[in-house]
Amino acid sequence: MLRTISLGFLLAATWLLLSGIYDSALILGLGVLSVVAVVLVSWRMNLIDQEGTPIHLIARIPVYAPWLLWEIMKASVDVARRAFARKPEIEPTLIRLPTRLRSDLSRVIFANSITLTPGTVTLTVEPDTLIVHALTRAGAEDLEKGEMERRISSFSGEADR
Repeated sequence: MLRTISLGFLLAATWLLLSGIYDSALILGLGVLSVVAVVLVSWRMNLIDQEGTPIHLIARIPVYAPWLLWEIMKASVDVARRAFARKPEIEPTLIRLPTRLRSDLSRVIFANSITLTPGTVTLTVEPDTLIVHALTRAGAEDLEKGEMERRISSFSGEADR
């Protein structure tokens, strides 16, 4: 029930922020109806679960997000430096990155975190492996060290189990 209510509040807040209309009763009423319809359809399709509505991760975002943003900034500087160099030092590398993350949600967060970091793209997500393209061998080696996977395991709560 808590996940259903939180989904409704999240959808309503998103609708209000994106619409920017707060004074028209008709528009607000239609917004409420659309939020209720989406919540009911989601509930009927059995999508409101731990992975579909991951409210348990909200408290952990302030720990993971700054680290990820720092990694994105470092990688951005590195990619920009390589792009503007007279002779770019790139070594495109394709790696098969094994993962111990068990849940689909954790693997998706891992794949998206890799793709958000400039110079790396997750091509395929399999149950125990990710296929990643890296702009440089050093970028691939950083992923192979496992720091990002360890942090995601902690973020998603898998390290607690």
